[in-house]
Amino acid sequence: MLATLLRCLILGLAKFITGARAHGEFSFEQHSKPTLYYANHTSHGDFVLLWATLPAHIRQKTRPVAGADYWDKTPLRRFLIHQVFNGVLISREGNTPGENPLAPLFEALNQGDSLIFFPEGTRNLTDANLLPFKSGLYYLTQQHPSLILQPVWITNLNRAMPKGYPLPLPLLCTLNFGPRFCVAPKTSKATTLEFATTALTALQQDIPT
Repeated sequence: MLATLLRCLILGLAKFITGARAHGEFSFEQHSKPTLYYANHTSHGDFVLLWATLPAHIRQKTRPVAGADYWDKTPLRRFLIHQVFNGVLISREGNTPGENPLAPLFEALNQGDSLIFFPEGTRNLTDANLLPFKSGLYYLTQQHPSLILQPVWITNLNRAMPKGYPLPLPLLCTLNFGPRFCVAPKTSKATTLEFATTALTALQQDIPT
């Protein structure tokens, strides 16, 4: 009950505080296959906003991927990520030899869940528009060749939730959804990451005003 109430509260606040608007190709009627919504990453609030923008029937089967080093730190964070957001935690630190850090993501996709994923691997706190993609996105497409990828460019959330401020600053945020695509089997890692990066960065050039 508490998790449900918090989920509804967070959904409402995320949309009200940021004035979030979704644009682009985000028709979800035919979304029956697991989808990887991948986006640029500048704030801890990124996945909340993207998650809140999805229609309820899609949101129920979409799980944010988040760093265990941050979300496992306190009981409150653990409650939020597991009970409220139904997230999938991934280790960004040293793993046990032979342990695949992407295993929880493979399991979620095998169950038919979709994922919210940030291929940069960490928040971009630099002046660059985008950090180089880590290889995780490539391995997900190789493990699940039918996986649908949908790029989403998030604008202004880093200014709506600046580092060091206790509360978000009301500021219009936009999410620009790009065309969905799949990666052909045996596509090289370099080609996959280059194409995915280009598909995402192209969206910042086409943000409605």
